[in-house]
Amino acid sequence: MLQRIQTIWLLLASVCAFLGFKLSFYSGTVTENETLNTFKKINATTSIPLIIVTTAIAVLALITIFLYNNRTLQLRLIIAGILLEALLLFLYYAELKTFTAGTYSLTALLQGCVVLFFILAAKGISNDEKIIKESNRLR
Repeated sequence: MLQRIQTIWLLLASVCAFLGFKLSFYSGTVTENETLNTFKKINATTSIPLIIVTTAIAVLALITIFLYNNRTLQLRLIIAGILLEALLLFLYYAELKTFTAGTYSLTALLQGCVVLFFILAAKGISNDEKIIKESNRLR
């Protein structure tokens, strides 16, 4: 289990997802009324849907590590993780509508890293599947 490269990729995807709780995705000013501008940051704790989806992605990546005997289920869960990450990015962009001005944080790249790590894990799983098929053919 630990000697497989997809374990590392899935662990890194989980860590990046959990870092979304502490590190901001976007920061800027929000106009609450005509005269009051406040500075706000968006991270995974900003709203309930963001909390739920971020937690689901991080836990899904951790659970997928331990399903190393069932590679097809692992691939399906990785695809589900990528779709959840797309949903999370949509939720982040929906939160941006309340801002009048601001910039993306450098740590917003962590969300892209989660997708990258899921893709690399899927590639590692498919390589394992190919090795298994070749070894079965040689028997």
